[in-house]
Amino acid sequence: MNLREIIKGRRAVRDFKDKEIPKEKLMAILEAGIWAPSGSNIQPWEFILVTEKAMIEKIKLISPGLFGNPAVIIVLCINRERAKRGGKLGGITALMDISMAAQNMMLIAYSMGIGSCPIVSFSKSALKELVDIPEHVEPVLILSLGYPKFWPKPPKRRPLEEVVHVERYGRHFKG
Repeated sequence: MNLREIIKGRRAVRDFKDKEIPKEKLMAILEAGIWAPSGSNIQPWEFILVTEKAMIEKIKLISPGLFGNPAVIIVLCINRERAKRGGKLGGITALMDISMAAQNMMLIAYSMGIGSCPIVSFSKSALKELVDIPEHVEPVLILSLGYPKFWPKPPKRRPLEEVVHVERYGRHFKG
């Protein structure tokens, strides 16, 4: 697949096969995360890889958005000590950095036939306790990963002519 096909093909997957993800594929997914852009190269991320089924089940209890039985979850966190280096905008920049890291991870996962779903509905305090996250680190996103039982169909997208404005708002792009 080329990059355009990967971008267009990636979907949120919530129904997984009972199949482990090989370690080398997990390493490639995690490595894609650290190669995301980062404001001032602060790299404020911390990733917690969870592969133990018992721990995944515990995390599901405090994560209403975590569906199915993923083989793996990755908790993406902001290290607030590192984010402080970004000054007043450090927090918002760190959130964008985490988002780009997550996108990298989801795209490479899809390129390897692995489904993913980003999840923001979870109890931060309970998750911090479950996986021993220190005070200066904030969990902001969970990625569930696994081999999909099926690939969902893509939803319709707003056309470029509606979304893109040229030079000024209201001057719509004409493809």
